[in-house]
Amino acid sequence: MVAFKNRYLVVEVFLDPNRELGADDPIILTQFNVAKAIKDSILVNFGECGLASSLGSFQVKYVNPITKVCIIRASREEYQRVWAAITLVTSIANCPVLFNLLDLSGNIKACKRAALKCDESKYEQHKLVVGSRLSPDADQRMHNHLEKLKILE
Repeated sequence: MVAFKNRYLVVEVFLDPNRELGADDPIILTQFNVAKAIKDSILVNFGECGLASSLGSFQVKYVNPITKVCIIRASREEYQRVWAAITLVTSIANCPVLFNLLDLSGNIKACKRAALKCDESKYEQHKLVVGSRLSPDADQRMHNHLEKLKILE
């Protein structure tokens, strides 16, 4: 039996860097639209052959729409192509974006630790920006995302 070797990338997404701080986000990040943007970038920059070879174990494992942190899985042989494609993504659903790689890991546990640490610090920052406008519903959604990250396999 052969184990599949994967790489996990923890990235943060900056939506529309020219908008004012605290404004509502133009889109809601989901696993689907992040994966579609990356696949489109692979297709444009590396062609159909590059896309086909990258899709073997490519998966967006986790997306937090509040803190904009994502975990992406790619095969060990193709992670550099996926990383390059992520760097070349310019928009998601016609909204300008920038990606920032926070951590690259060979296993999901180390990746979860890095994403959890980043999520918690970014949420604390988000609470300071939003201030008294933070609803209990938003707080509950964030806790649900953190629990989802903790049980990620």
